[in-house]
Amino acid sequence: MADNPQTIQFDDFMKLDLRVGTIKQAELHPKADKLIVLQVDLGSEQRQIIAGLRGYYEPEELIGKQIAVLTNLPPRNMRGLESQGMLLAGVSDDQSSVVLLTLDKEMPPGSEIS
Repeated sequence: MADNPQTIQFDDFMKLDLRVGTIKQAELHPKADKLIVLQVDLGSEQRQIIAGLRGYYEPEELIGKQIAVLTNLPPRNMRGLESQGMLLAGVSDDQSSVVLLTLDKEMPPGSEIS
């Protein structure tokens, strides 16, 4: 975490499009040691999200989890594959632990997070 996180205005927060996503598929990235390739159901569409979860999660344990997804980032190439969003996770200061932000009750994929 940054020593002095920058304060943002409420309007800046409102620019974020956070949605409920359900992980439908997960596999190890073929060209990266730390990445997992996820297929995430966002209700009206399915997106591929690539995340640095390898070593913290096995692909098969991710399937079916409902997660928080930031959907309005531009696509990004990650070791030859396109990532179409970003999932949210907690990360310990020493990066020894990464924990996905998940929902405590099931919601329809694509539901807004506010």
